[in-house]
Amino acid sequence: MVEIEGAMSWDAIDRTGAAVTIGLEDANPIGAYTVAFSHGSPIGRAQFIDSSTVAGERIFFHTEVDEEFGGRGLAGVLMRVALADSIRRNLSVVPVCPLFARHLKAHGDEFVAAGGAFRRPNRDDVALATRVARARRDGT
Repeated sequence: MVEIEGAMSWDAIDRTGAAVTIGLEDANPIGAYTVAFSHGSPIGRAQFIDSSTVAGERIFFHTEVDEEFGGRGLAGVLMRVALADSIRRNLSVVPVCPLFARHLKAHGDEFVAAGGAFRRPNRDDVALATRVARARRDGT
């Protein structure tokens, strides 16, 4: 079970039964929900940009888990916490990341019923995510 209420970090269990902590790096321009084993360094992240043009929108554009920890369900844990926190913060989700897009395509009605909101990404969303990610990578 994932605990969300008012927290900046959440405890969860992966598929192997190992305890993990999900944290929030609320940075500008790129923030991330991170996953780590208790008191360890992050081993995965779901990156996002808060829209500069539409208040209350969070664009999720990339989710990754270190290869050696693949198959443990950690990307799914990251995504579920990120979506639950988006509901808590009253943010509309824009799923540029394929993981988020697939999940919301299959379970979007459930997400909305739980209080969430989302819309399909457009070219401008993809261009913004690409531009910001490249700038960060290139140090500009």
